Amino acid sequence: MERDQAAFGAFLRARRDRMTPAQAGITALPGPRRVPGLRREEMAMLASMSTDHYSRLEQGRQAAVSESVLKALTRALRLDETEAAHLRDLAAPSGRKRRPAMAAQRADPGLLRVATVLDHVPVLLLGQRGEVLARNALLQAVLGDPMPPGSSFTDYLFREPLARERIVNWADFAASSVAAMRMELGRHPDDQRLVADVEWLRRTDPDVARWWDDHTVRDYASVRKQITHPQAGLLDFNIEVITAPHVPDQYLVIYTVEPDSAAARALPFLASWVTASTP
Repeated sequence: MERDQAAFGAFLRARRDRMTPAQAGITALPGPRRVPGLRREEMAMLASMSTDHYSRLEQGRQAAVSESVLKALTRALRLDETEAAHLRDLAAPSGRKRRPAMAAQRADPGLLRVATVLDHVPVLLLGQRGEVLARNALLQAVLGDPMPPGSSFTDYLFREPLARERIVNWADFAASSVAAMRMELGRHPDDQRLVADVEWLRRTDPDVARWWDDHTVRDYASVRKQITHPQAGLLDFNIEVITAPHVPDQYLVIYTVEPDSAAARALPFLASWVTASTP
């Protein structure tokens, strides 16, 4: 079984196990149930295909998956847009794989210009595998890590104890990051560095292993983030992510604040402190 076929089948199983007959809007087939999720027969019925055909898909024995079958599976499993895109990535045949990730990444000039005019809030530009392509001084002041270009935000989040100290809702933020890593690996299955990063995290962090085995996928998206700062106290941010169509693997991460919030009042102080302490 090829790796992509195995991943495709595992994703189908995870989504099928998560959906009950009641959620699917059908009457459960008679007989004892070992799991609360859909049976293969029920899933096949929802997708308008034979049980044998669906079993081959889930077991990785179906080399090619047509667009009509992908649409039927998406509809039957009620996948959202991100999950449907991930399913299509996993179904891509070996002859249509995406190119491997480049070893050296360069920040997109347009996204850099946007980051420059946002110097009043923390900003971070990420590339593939969570590589830091650029960041402003306020981000360093808020997170407490220098995070120079070429370093890894993934390493900071999972390997740096300071991240768990400063990010109050670390578990929520980290789980979303793992889901985004799964989405990225579906797009770039030949990225051996990303494969190695994921395997290392799964071996060394039980939380990552549990989140990964859940098969949840997310693109880099908006999420709330709470930071406890040693001088400024508790800061609430809404993390907004901007991408550009011509550089789909670069993400401009912007830490936005509510007007008159504690974070909004603290940022000018942190900015002046950064300016005063920067030679």
